[in-house]
Amino acid sequence: MHRRLFRRSAAALTLGLVAATAPAAVGASSATAAPYCGITWGSLAKSSTVSTDPSVTGVRAGRHACYDRLVIDQRGRASGYYVRYVPQIYHDPVGYLIPLAGGAKLQIITLGRRDTAPPAMPNVTGFTTFRQVKWAGSFEGQSQIGLGVRARLPFRVFTINDTATGTNRLVIDVAHRW
Repeated sequence: MHRRLFRRSAAALTLGLVAATAPAAVGASSATAAPYCGITWGSLAKSSTVSTDPSVTGVRAGRHACYDRLVIDQRGRASGYYVRYVPQIYHDPVGYLIPLAGGAKLQIITLGRRDTAPPAMPNVTGFTTFRQVKWAGSFEGQSQIGLGVRARLPFRVFTINDTATGTNRLVIDVAHRW
């Protein structure tokens, strides 16, 4: 009897040591990979419903180490905006399809007065993430721009107000990767 008990205890002790020293299961890592360039923006829609009366005066683009940036210059205080990924971009108010290069499309809507003349769109040839920028119309207090990007990637949106000049900038940054 004592011999069987001893064997069971020894076996249990051996199993306990093996379990305690065995490596963790594959995929059960306690460490999480760090985000690319510290970016934690996500790819869901972003908006602000501030309502003022600016108009779009220019659109420009720039390249950075971790993201591509689109800047929409506006005359007047910061306006509201809606920025989101959509399947297609349609001209407002006509409704015809605006083809854009890239695997994903960001719809950028600024709230404010109707812009009568579309500003020049920047050439984004050679950018890491951006593929094409197109004016998509202005109607009933909002202007729309379509941004073709390489893929559905994280993005952030914010405004910069310059009270001295009475202008503001709507800034859209799209990460180079997740």
